[in-house]
Amino acid sequence: MITLFEHPLSPYAQKVKIALREKGLAFELAMPGGLGAGGAGGQFAEANPRAEVPALIDGETAVFDSTIILEYIEDSWPSPALLPHAPADRARVRMIEEVMDTHFEAVNWAMGEINWFRRAEGDLAQSLKARAAEQTQGFYAWLEKQLGHRDWFNGAEFGWGDLCVAPFVGTAIGVGHRPAEGSPLAQWCDRAFARPSVAQTIAESRAFDGALTDVAGLVAQGLFKREYRDHRLEWMIKSGGVDVVLKGLEADNIRFSPDFG
Repeated sequence: MITLFEHPLSPYAQKVKIALREKGLAFELAMPGGLGAGGAGGQFAEANPRAEVPALIDGETAVFDSTIILEYIEDSWPSPALLPHAPADRARVRMIEEVMDTHFEAVNWAMGEINWFRRAEGDLAQSLKARAAEQTQGFYAWLEKQLGHRDWFNGAEFGWGDLCVAPFVGTAIGVGHRPAEGSPLAQWCDRAFARPSVAQTIAESRAFDGALTDVAGLVAQGLFKREYRDHRLEWMIKSGGVDVVLKGLEADNIRFSPDFG
């Protein structure tokens, strides 16, 4: 049995869950303890020394990083294929994935920092939210160019390119950043979110979202540390939130990837 260490709100884990469901593979979910406090351990930490979800266990094989996990799934269970056949199309959907995983994810993550964890309030919060809304619409315009006249980012059928977009756009919609009604991207959303694999995955995230406790209070007490790394740190600094980072460092309620070994 495949075990997937995940968090329902992680778009990276959502990508993998959609892929497994599209393949029709049986798997069990596990949410590692101590994740938010930076103290994860056990089988999860052994599988992923970065202590990030997702991590996949398949018998004696442990794989981390959502993209590498998707590649492992595609290599191990090639039918139905999630990647397009043509090399150019494979490169195209992988570039879409890279943009969603880095630049787009950072915007959604920052909205969590403000809306849920209340790291910024007042004028600063409004400024960061406005910047995020503007950036999201820019990404939507870029995504529509990638979609072109296709029904799916992957091509003729739903696949890798779509499952790598759906979790991030779904999260953006959840914070109020919707594609323009009737736009090609909005129509794609209607098709993508109606697929059972996507619908179940998004439903799991929203159910967990609705059960969140006072996570901002946990952050203030230093009991929950949000991970700031690469694209997330870049977004906060370039978008005017450097004070958010400095205060988090001073309060010791942000973290970075752990050292190996």
